Amino acid sequence: MTAEFNRVNEKLVHQWAVWSLIEGKFVDPSGAEFTRTFVRSPGAVGIIALDGDKGSRKVVLVRQYRPALGVTTLEIPAGMRDLEGEDPILTAHRELEEEAGLVAATMVDLGRHISAPGMSNSFVNLFLATDLTETKIDRHGPEEQFMTIEKIGFERCIEMIKLGEIQDAKTVIGLLLVALTAKTYI
Repeated sequence: MTAEFNRVNEKLVHQWAVWSLIEGKFVDPSGAEFTRTFVRSPGAVGIIALDGDKGSRKVVLVRQYRPALGVTTLEIPAGMRDLEGEDPILTAHRELEEEAGLVAATMVDLGRHISAPGMSNSFVNLFLATDLTETKIDRHGPEEQFMTIEKIGFERCIEMIKLGEIQDAKTVIGLLLVALTAKTYI
C-alpha cells in the first residue's frame, strides 16, 4: 500500500516560454505540511526515425548545442508539446519535419517516460518513424539553425550508448525501447 500525500495548494512563481515554476504546499501521510518547488511543462516528444530499407536502416540523429550543459549533444529529433491540445503524434510529425526535414508514412507509439520526476511533471512521448520522405526543414532558434543531421546504423547507436557517446535520456530510452519491443522495424 502506498502512503497518501495530498496537494493543498499551489502558486505560480514564474512563467516563461511554455514552462512554469510552481510552489506547491503538500501534506504527508503523518499530516505534516511541506513545500516543494517544481517546473510544470507541457511535455515533449522524441522520434526514433529509421531511414532506409528494412535490414539496413539508419537512425536519424541531430547534433545540437545545449546551453544548459554548454556542450553539443547527439539526440533523436524532438520538441516541446507547445501547441495546446495537439495530439502527441501530430507534434511528433511536426517536429520530425521541422528539425530533420522528414515526413513519416508510419509512426508507431512507443510509450512515454517521465523526464525528471524530482523537479518536473514533464513526460516525453516516444515514437518510431519509418517510411520517410524528405521535405523542407523549418528550424526555430539559433541552436536548431546550427544543428546537423547524422544517420548512424542502429547497432552502432546501441554501441554509442554503451560507450557514453550518446547520453541524452530520451535518445537512450527510445533506442532501447526499439531494441526491446520494435526490433522488427529495423
